[in-house]
Amino acid sequence: MEKISQRLFSWASILDENARDQARTASTMPFIYPHLALMPDAHLGKGATVGSVIPTLGAIIPAAVGVDIGCGMIAVQTPYVVTDLPSDRRALRVAIERAIPLSAGVANKAITRRHTQERVDELRADAEKAGFDPADRASRWELQLGTLGSGNHFIEVSLDEEDRVWLFLHSGSRGVGNKIAQRHIAVAQRLCEKWWIGLPDRDLAYLVEGTPEFDSYIRELRWAQKYALLNRAEMMDRVVTCFADWMGVDAVERVVEINCHHNYTTKERHFGKDVWLSRKGAIDASEGTMGLIPGSMGTRSYVVVGKGNPVSLNSSPHGAGREYSRSKARKAFTQDDLRVAMGDIEYRDTAAFVDEIPAAYKDIDVIMQDAADLVEVRHTLRQIVNVKGD
Repeated sequence: MEKISQRLFSWASILDENARDQARTASTMPFIYPHLALMPDAHLGKGATVGSVIPTLGAIIPAAVGVDIGCGMIAVQTPYVVTDLPSDRRALRVAIERAIPLSAGVANKAITRRHTQERVDELRADAEKAGFDPADRASRWELQLGTLGSGNHFIEVSLDEEDRVWLFLHSGSRGVGNKIAQRHIAVAQRLCEKWWIGLPDRDLAYLVEGTPEFDSYIRELRWAQKYALLNRAEMMDRVVTCFADWMGVDAVERVVEINCHHNYTTKERHFGKDVWLSRKGAIDASEGTMGLIPGSMGTRSYVVVGKGNPVSLNSSPHGAGREYSRSKARKAFTQDDLRVAMGDIEYRDTAAFVDEIPAAYKDIDVIMQDAADLVEVRHTLRQIVNVKGD
């Protein structure tokens, strides 16, 4: 852990100077209390660094929560081991790709699964209580529940250190969460301009607690966080069904299930005060709390338990963190490089995934070494099937 300043602590041994400067700038905002914590996977983001934990008093920076509100992970441990599995892993990958719409902007053509409709109805009722219509933000929000998205979102079948089979996926609040975030970032920027508030970065515009705009953001933020949670649950239901069909069984026992956000805001108590804690690319690592830290495409992921490190604000990294931008990765690496990196992992072989190659990310082993005083590793997972949207 490095103390960069009185208001900025970092656990990142690999840290681009631009990201360091961005975090230092964010830490100077007057309502930060007591300090900003920078996670091992930190990299340049919008306004605030991805991989930062930002506690605030009386204000929230919408861009410091992130535009994929509630993005996170869900994992299920099954009762099976690798020797139980059929040999044709391609069949499972294709089945998952058919059951879950992939890629940006896609939607379910129809809601045909009972639980999907129940979840949509629950979210519709919650939005009514919150006083807003999600369709005003994104007209297809109902049909995007149960869809993956693109970029670093994925679905995986993995094996732990004892060859036990886990189902693992990463996604968030889809188009509606993004639209909610963008709307309130713009509101914060307009208000700061209206009130003649000088900002070191326009994307650090904030909403003041006690105002209608702040209250509106919190209501919609919480709704989007629940949407993300239910979106992951819906997709996991479908993955479990595909896995059961592939195994030739009626149902699959969920030995362990963990579902956690890594782009969100919540109210927590730190250093004697109740703060709004925004984890932008970080997970809750309170003592005893289970969490998930994925690597990049083709590398290991981790099931962890928090150590409750107070200086980190009870937080830990959320993944590997990019070293190459997507455009630079596409220039630096080829589809052949990706094939070599993926080895015998079953995946859809396409050039569209070159920017997700492991070499475009920080070394997950270094990330986990840096996080040694934040979490304890319970399970180390290695992929055997990978599903992504292009």
